[in-house]
This record gives sequence, C-alpha cells and structure tokens, in this order.
Amino acid sequence: MYSEVIFYLLLFVIALLYSSVGHGGASGYLALMIFFAAAPETMRPTALMLNIFVSLIAFTQYYRSGYFQWKLFYPFALASIPAAYLGGLISIDADLYKKILAVFLLFPIIKLFGFKFQTETISKEINFKLALIIGGIIGFFSGLIGIGGGIILSPIILLLHWADMKRTATVSALFIFVNSLAGFAGLFNNGFEFKIEMGWMIAIAICGGILGSYLGSKKFDTTFLKKILAVVLLIASIKLMLT
Repeated sequence: MYSEVIFYLLLFVIALLYSSVGHGGASGYLALMIFFAAAPETMRPTALMLNIFVSLIAFTQYYRSGYFQWKLFYPFALASIPAAYLGGLISIDADLYKKILAVFLLFPIIKLFGFKFQTETISKEINFKLALIIGGIIGFFSGLIGIGGGIILSPIILLLHWADMKRTATVSALFIFVNSLAGFAGLFNNGFEFKIEMGWMIAIAICGGILGSYLGSKKFDTTFLKKILAVVLLIASIKLMLT
C-alpha cells in the first residue's frame, strides 16, 4: 500500500513537470514503471495511453494562450503519424527497448544543458523537407519504444531557431498526442488488455497535467521551463540506465 502511494505521487509529479513544458511524460512514466517492476508487456501501452491524455491537456492550455502555429506543426506530423503506427506494430526486446530510450534521452539533455537557445523571436522559417525527415524518424522510434517524441522534437526546434520555448511546447504537445494515438493504434493490433489500475493512473496523470500545463502556459518564464525540461529528462535517463 505504501509503495502504491509513492508510485501515484511520483506519477502526479511527472505529469505535472512534463505537461509544464508541453510534454506528455511517457519517458518519465516508463522510468517509473521500470523502477516499480511493472510488467513489461503493459508498460508501452500504458505510457502511450497516459501520454494521450496529458499531452492533450497541455496542448489545450497552451493553445488557449495563443502559442500554437499550424505551419510549424503539420510538416512533422505528416511523416510522424504513419511512422509511429508502424513502430507500434513492432515488438521489441524489453532490455533493448530500455537502452534505446535511455540513449534517446541523452541527446536532448546534452543539447539543453550545453547550448543557448534563442527564445525571444523566431529567426528562421521551417524547412519543410527537413521537418518531414525529422518527423518520420522521431515518429517511428516513438511508436517503437512507447513515447510521444516531444523530448526529441523540442530541442531540435529550439536548436534550429524555428520557434521560441512556449510555441515549441505547444507544437510538441500536439505532436506527442498524435504520435501516441498512432503508436497505441499499432500496439492495439497486437492485443491490449485494459486493467483497473490504469484508470487510476489516468485520473492522477490528468490532475498533474492540468496543473502543470496551467503553470507552464501562464506562470513560468522560458528560462525556468528549459531548466525543468533538462532536469526531468536527466532523471528519466538515469533511472533507465540504472535498471
């Protein structure tokens, strides 16, 4: 009982932190489930399902604040949605999948800690062809390992100076939502059993997502958002490497 309380408390915190920067939190949920020895066959669909709800909440809050840009979103989504579905169809060894996720987390961590980003204005127009390639690659691995891909997309957008932090968070939230849906659809074709504890996880994640997205879109400045994103990703990567 005590361990369950800790699990749900950490789940709430993860949803809050990730949604504050426009993310669904799948990598954090996966790390948490690994730490608490969840069944491997339920981890990927559970993380994607939580991602769907939290990322939609985050996107809605940021969208209402006026940060969404369609022209920044759709080139990534065009390629990522079918790629995420394809990735979701593929079964992968549990140990290999944890290693891939841990490695993927390192790239945005290094970028966020080691580079300064332009967050005041958008200095460059999005390159459509490059965005398609990026979206397709991220989408495939998103479906394969059970994440939405925002942890990869966000630092790329910032590094290429295609948007500021809050517009990046908004686009990432919707990107995560559509990829999670596509990846979950691929997993669903392989069989998925809904369990009662998933309902509790969804409810708690939604609460964390509502609070986090509100704070992120209304209260936090962009400097704090970057620090939160980097720290959260670092924690998730360390957890995966140590398990």
